[in-house]
Amino acid sequence: MTAYQCHTLVTMGGPPIENGAFVVEGPRFVKAGRAADVLADRPKEVVDLGEVAVMPGLINAHCHLDYTLMRGAILPAQSFSRWVKRINALKRSLTDRDYLRATQLGFEELQRNGTTTVLNIVSTPQILPLLPLPPIRTWFFLELIDVRPRPWIEEHAFGSWTFFSENGVQLGGLGLSPHAPYTASAKLYQLALECSRSMNLRVTTHVAESREEYAMFANASGELHDFLKQLGRPMGDCGSTSPLRHLIENNLIDSDCIVAHLNELDDRDLEILSRTEWRNLSVVHCPKSHRFLHQNRFPLEGLTERGLNVCLGTDSLASNDSLNLFSEMRMAQKTYQKLTAQDLLEMVTTRPARALKLQHELGKIAAGHLADCIALPYKGAPRDVFEGIVQNRSPIKWMLVNGQKLR
Repeated sequence: MTAYQCHTLVTMGGPPIENGAFVVEGPRFVKAGRAADVLADRPKEVVDLGEVAVMPGLINAHCHLDYTLMRGAILPAQSFSRWVKRINALKRSLTDRDYLRATQLGFEELQRNGTTTVLNIVSTPQILPLLPLPPIRTWFFLELIDVRPRPWIEEHAFGSWTFFSENGVQLGGLGLSPHAPYTASAKLYQLALECSRSMNLRVTTHVAESREEYAMFANASGELHDFLKQLGRPMGDCGSTSPLRHLIENNLIDSDCIVAHLNELDDRDLEILSRTEWRNLSVVHCPKSHRFLHQNRFPLEGLTERGLNVCLGTDSLASNDSLNLFSEMRMAQKTYQKLTAQDLLEMVTTRPARALKLQHELGKIAAGHLADCIALPYKGAPRDVFEGIVQNRSPIKWMLVNGQKLR
């Protein structure tokens, strides 16, 4: 059992605490509050962290660590289809050893920038048996794509099976990610949903990411439509509805799913999302990736007004220059003037914990919660600490994950 004292404690479960302290036993917090109260029992070991703010570790709700070696390899483009084609070309040029290195470098960058939990989409499951246990809490989501018939590739099939095998003791868990309605068939979405319910797996998917995706489903037109038709994708589901309604009306997702992007919504989409059964849906916005791809304005206000759980993620380095959630918070702050600094911190702590259905385990410094937290330089007043954290540009030099000091 170890007690830690700090200048300001940000629990995300109440107001910031000046001269705060918390106690960790094993993998969990057992006490948190004012130092005078927490340390009254005179614990044997007290670590004074000094002039820092301590807060829960950041949770990156959408990331592709496979693509970490793609930083700077793709120029910002107005065409979503051409960006997809460029990613596919780069993927074909990389080996399994490259993907393994990319994933490890990605973990290092996340950790350096204060992320203690990541929801990571895996398109190369064959590397998982070679991957050391992640240093941070990780949910691996197996990417599912059947956009066109493919030859049986034995090593990739083997990788998919090993994805679900026991690979030692690790933090986090497993999930499924039917990629998007334009690359995953209705049958594949149904299978993912059935598996998620029977095996208690989380499901995440990309939906309504681009204007081209919307045009494909609503109007059976556009560059993405023509590209996929050329590849041999059956296009019978196009021309009558939006990408989101395609999934909802065909019962291909439920409100437990974690949906990335939702950039292109129409009035009918928003009307459906107003219904009670969709108010628990979690949506992940990736501000810097959104800017890179020149998307239309993310409908943040429309989603939050309807009570949806909006989180932040970095997406991948194929459309971003860093895996830094502080940077994402600042980008969101510039775009959405009504977001407070506290709102932004919730979007990388308590809200993604709720998306994982772990709101009683992650996202707060509170008794019983898993002991994931970070410290960053701060010596200002408690009332200003939320904004001070959002403006942080320093690498994180102190971190606990599961009660263990990593930095």
